Amino acid sequence: LCFSALPALFKEGLRDEEAEEGEAVTLRCELTKPAPVEWRKGDTVLRPSEKYKMRQKDVTAELLIQNLAESDA
Repeated sequence: LCFSALPALFKEGLRDEEAEEGEAVTLRCELTKPAPVEWRKGDTVLRPSEKYKMRQKDVTAELLIQNLAESDA
């Protein structure tokens, strides 16, 4: 018996958010099933730091970006 599990897909993708320089913003996505999420900016994998906070519960993943700068666009 052989079977493969269906991959997790985005149920609700990211939406554009607006905020002022120096503020914080939270980006949120929802998956079809629980799965690890890797946040990226271009080819760069984002890691938890003073600037980036990642949180995930069940099928919802969030990225908090603090102290926004123009380069975060």
